[in-house]
Amino acid sequence: MAATTISTDPVKQFSVFTENRVGRLFDLTALFAMHNVHIMAVNVLDITENSVVRLIVDDPDRTRELLVNNDFPYTEGDILAVEISGESSLKQVLAALLEAEINIQYVYAFTKRPEGRAAFALHVEDAEIGAQALGHRGFKVLTQRDISR
Repeated sequence: MAATTISTDPVKQFSVFTENRVGRLFDLTALFAMHNVHIMAVNVLDITENSVVRLIVDDPDRTRELLVNNDFPYTEGDILAVEISGESSLKQVLAALLEAEINIQYVYAFTKRPEGRAAFALHVEDAEIGAQALGHRGFKVLTQRDISR
């Protein structure tokens, strides 16, 4: 039953709040590696004494469990993820969102995808309309199933 649900679920982004100190990002990534959770995309926002580590992973359920059990405070939300064919695609993605008048709050690239294709994570003001605009332009909007193993 879970496989049916995950097929249409939007990609999950975890925002992990941590102290900005040497080794903290290593601790987080080592925890995931030890439990076979793969980081598909990562972005770190430095806020003086703290950091926000944004992550997209291949196993959201296991990630929630690890974060809770290891005292990493976090929030979770949906993010728009789109597959691209290369660097020239970025302009086309941005043009589709501009045409739909969708504001982009931030963007970061995937580090890895199961089929090796490039992709971007976009936090936009209206993900549903953004996904429709990208779909109309022929872009593949990814679901959690697309990035899960």
